Amino acid sequence: MDESTDGNPGPVGQDVSGTDPSGTDVPDSGAGADPRGASTLPERAADTTPENPWPLHVLSRKLKEHIERSPQVWIEGQVIEMNRRGQTAYLTLRDVDAEISLPASAWGTVMARLREPIQRGSRVVALVKPEMWLKTGRLSMAVRDMRPVGLGDLLARIENLRQALGAEGLFADERKKALPLLPHRIGLITGRDSDAEKDVLRNAALRWPAVAFEVREVAVQGSSAVSEVLAALRELDAHPEVDVIVIARGGGSLEDLLPFSNEALVRAVSEASTPVVSAIGHEADRPILDDVADLRASTPTDAAKRIVPDVAEELLRVRQCRDRIDRQVRLFVERESERLASIRTRPVLASPQTFVEVRHEELERLRVRSHAAVSGAVVRAADAVAHLRAQIRALSPQQTLDRGYSVVQLLDGPDAAVIRSPQDAPSGTALRVRLARGTIGARSEGQLPDITHRDDTTTLSHEGSAHA
Repeated sequence: MDESTDGNPGPVGQDVSGTDPSGTDVPDSGAGADPRGASTLPERAADTTPENPWPLHVLSRKLKEHIERSPQVWIEGQVIEMNRRGQTAYLTLRDVDAEISLPASAWGTVMARLREPIQRGSRVVALVKPEMWLKTGRLSMAVRDMRPVGLGDLLARIENLRQALGAEGLFADERKKALPLLPHRIGLITGRDSDAEKDVLRNAALRWPAVAFEVREVAVQGSSAVSEVLAALRELDAHPEVDVIVIARGGGSLEDLLPFSNEALVRAVSEASTPVVSAIGHEADRPILDDVADLRASTPTDAAKRIVPDVAEELLRVRQCRDRIDRQVRLFVERESERLASIRTRPVLASPQTFVEVRHEELERLRVRSHAAVSGAVVRAADAVAHLRAQIRALSPQQTLDRGYSVVQLLDGPDAAVIRSPQDAPSGTALRVRLARGTIGARSEGQLPDITHRDDTTTLSHEGSAHA
């Protein structure tokens, strides 16, 4: 819809004269007018050529038609310029987190519906429709509705974002990184020539003069604050010598602290590999940076005290530790000296030769007893062996043969049977006679009378007679 027909004013400083009733600029018909008719012009931009180009008004009209087909959209921005001409307000709206701005215009009816007046610096949300001024090709936003953003709205947005990020676990204790005991180099992100910078540097130097700083001065409020703080954070996080990073600002209004509740900055702090300390210095309106930082300090001065040890306190602690170690060592030496003195007074150490002699006598007695026990056991074992040997000899068949007895067997036959009666060896039977010292052959003469010696000792008993 054209500026002159949609009920909205044209862009700032533009005159709506020179348009036809439909709002379309009419090309001049004077010298230099294009002799081509509209029917000979290409329909599409891709069909234009150096020989058959579009006139500028054709391109402008097509751009205008394309832009104004865009739907209405709610946007948020900050009013950085505002001029009134009659009932119409001409505004310049700037992005709250970036150096991007667009002109806008609002009828008096829109301004009249505001629940509170706006001025330069006001933060607003507006329902706008893009429009293009055909004559100059300037883009503008036609404001259809507008509402100021109050403190309550900002606080509600911050709280909603805080809850959403908290639900993701960005504020969990297990994600917090431990600060170094003694940082050698501290990264400091703060405002240019600010009191916060001076407080941190001064208090850190008083506590530990050897500490070094990498200072990055940035905008800490306004539309460029987020981008500058983010760039400084990433640079210091990549610095190999920086042990901890401090983001410091000396308080401010809720609007001034909004960059420190920006989601992009909060996520960057969460993802940093270097510990980050938040030192914004505002207790009432706590930014989300305080929740995600590895340590929250109430003020820049407090940050310096909490990340840099006090050299005097550390020297005192060293002296106390040294004294405690000295006492412990002294007590240990005294206790061990007493134990050594007690050991020295024991009889074994007072007269070690006596102790050795007593033990020698005991050893000699044990040796004699052991020898006697072993000797007795050997004698008893020898007697037992002799007794067993005598028993074996007495029961041995060889002993019987030695006394003159013999064993008579059949000479022939598979089993060489022993002759026990005359009937086992009839006359003429070939016999084998086993003696104490050998074996002889014999032949049975049949049964003979029994022969018995006077001393009742049988030398050879046959149930029959035999001859070799």
